Amino acid sequence: MLALIYSLNIEIKTDEVVSKKSDAMKVHYECASCFLRQTREALDLATDDEDLKMQVTEKINKILCQDYKKGADANRLGTRIHRTIKRETGNPDPYHDLREKSDQIALQFLPQVEKILEKDNSLKTYLKAAIAGNVLDFGALGLDSDIEGLVMSTVEKDLSIDHSQELEAELEMAENVLYLADNVGEIVFDKLLIKKLHEYGVEVTVALKEGTILNDASMKEALEVGLDEVARLITTGTDSIGVVYPDLSDDFKAEFEDADLVIAKGLGNYEGLTEMDLGDTPVFSLLNAKCQPVAKDIGADLGGNVVLKLN
Repeated sequence: MLALIYSLNIEIKTDEVVSKKSDAMKVHYECASCFLRQTREALDLATDDEDLKMQVTEKINKILCQDYKKGADANRLGTRIHRTIKRETGNPDPYHDLREKSDQIALQFLPQVEKILEKDNSLKTYLKAAIAGNVLDFGALGLDSDIEGLVMSTVEKDLSIDHSQELEAELEMAENVLYLADNVGEIVFDKLLIKKLHEYGVEVTVALKEGTILNDASMKEALEVGLDEVARLITTGTDSIGVVYPDLSDDFKAEFEDADLVIAKGLGNYEGLTEMDLGDTPVFSLLNAKCQPVAKDIGADLGGNVVLKLN
């Protein structure tokens, strides 16, 4: 815990690494094993019926055999897999218990983080705290991960890619910000950053998932942590992993187009946004590069903390 408290006092350096604008995020060869690992974990959480697990695994393997190929959209494929697991097992939220665990971990750190932010209230420090929350992700890291340890070690790191000055400049010009949430637990840290954003005179709208998938935050969890106290809450209109443009509701698409600035948390949102035409709206991605394919795509270190302007 002392490492966590100390690390937030460390000044975040402006890294000399400058990321290229990424092409669309497609599957890499490593993604296949990740999809299968997630399938096993989700099935173990969803049901105790061994025969049913085998039947669903056969269906997932058929999906991968058919659709897993060079150029495939990672978010669409992952969404199809997890929707299949939910439908076939009859369990709409296999990660329910892990959602509660993530909240407990985040709330454990919250008082200490708030004290540090009182001493150093720079935007960079708030960004760093919010990105540390991004490691509360059993979907990307696996059920056996030492999440508490990862939070503590992640918050010690400086930014691998630091476009925070550009973000601050956009905040000073913006009137409204659309904030794409990622995981349960993580939104506890997002709430702190959103409070900081209000100092720039912006109105903040937070977009959550319409339904449950993996450990992504939905309206229910947002209300439980009081996110409605600091922002207007909407949903993407779907339960897709990250953003999958064809699945998004017309209402959400209109919100995206009308925003002066978009801040997106996490891997799934990063992957989905690289598949979209972002137009002229400045879009920034805040994440921890937890997997090698995303780290490669961004040009960041594996496990690096990133504030990246996408357009």
